[in-house]
Amino acid sequence: MSTSVGGHSLVMACPPDDVTAVHAFLASVWDTEPSVSAEDRMALELALVELASNVIEHGGVRGAVSCSLHLDVGSDEVEAHLTDDGVPVPVDPSTARLPDALAESGRGLALVQMVVDDLRYERVDDRNRWIVRRGRH
Repeated sequence: MSTSVGGHSLVMACPPDDVTAVHAFLASVWDTEPSVSAEDRMALELALVELASNVIEHGGVRGAVSCSLHLDVGSDEVEAHLTDDGVPVPVDPSTARLPDALAESGRGLALVQMVVDDLRYERVDDRNRWIVRRGRH
């Protein structure tokens, strides 16, 4: 795991890294960006941890995946790009819906959509790219 100063970036190799690295990364971002509200922090943490968890669990070839997370904190919005070298994702995030209450999985993208203003997925060359935007409150 490594982080860069200037933008807010995290690079992970999973394993050994996991979503704990995302939590720690976001804590360091919030330390340097104190104007981000608690509401926005919680929403973005939920969204980014959920996406990273899905990438780590489902995206790896032979159980391994490399990811990068870049966060831009603007005066009006926060934008995040989560990129990974995993397998292509056969999903359209705009169609994600919460499953019934007894389902054991399938809530991730629907939960992310509930807490952000924009969630997009694209496959660029051999990489998956998730783009998350949330207006600041």
